[in-house]
Amino acid sequence: MTQTFIQTFILLFLVTDPFGNVPLFASAMAQVPKQRRWKIVVRECAIAFFVLLLFMFFGRHLLAAMQLSQISLRIGGSVILFLIAMRMVFPQPGGMFGDDGRGGEPFIVPLAIPAIAGPSALATVLLFSSNSTTEIVIHVGALVAVALVWLAVFLPAERLQEKLGPQVMAAFERLMGLILSAMAVEMFLAGIREFIKSL
Repeated sequence: MTQTFIQTFILLFLVTDPFGNVPLFASAMAQVPKQRRWKIVVRECAIAFFVLLLFMFFGRHLLAAMQLSQISLRIGGSVILFLIAMRMVFPQPGGMFGDDGRGGEPFIVPLAIPAIAGPSALATVLLFSSNSTTEIVIHVGALVAVALVWLAVFLPAERLQEKLGPQVMAAFERLMGLILSAMAVEMFLAGIREFIKSL
């Protein structure tokens, strides 16, 4: 049980990429009054948490409605994870999700979605759909733990970016991208194995 919790926590931590999103949070908050910044961070993290929780609980029904198998979702999700990992290892202009150039106070986009609850995170929590009460508790517990990490990272995002510097942040993001790419390949191979067994 502990091993499953740790694996789930690490996977959610990697796909939501809090440290990689520090520059995005810092830049998005630049135009916001300091006294409101912590409220916006808490709000955006809460929105992302509930979106992921919604997908976690109703993922199985969504799959059934769209006539998708868990095998196809596992393989498709692994491809998305791999593409996100590549963008972490080889950064693109404007960051992983681009820059829409809008100022003002951010609301849902781009912080809650897609920075935290992006396609890879949504695809990942869909895989966590389960009928086992124990597994549901483990997955929800891991999501809560990751959400606390978001708050711990994003609340002091500006100070963290200034203290560590852009080079350290970039190196950390590339390291997480490398780990995520390995996990994506493992997920892909597991999906292929399940597909072969189903033939």
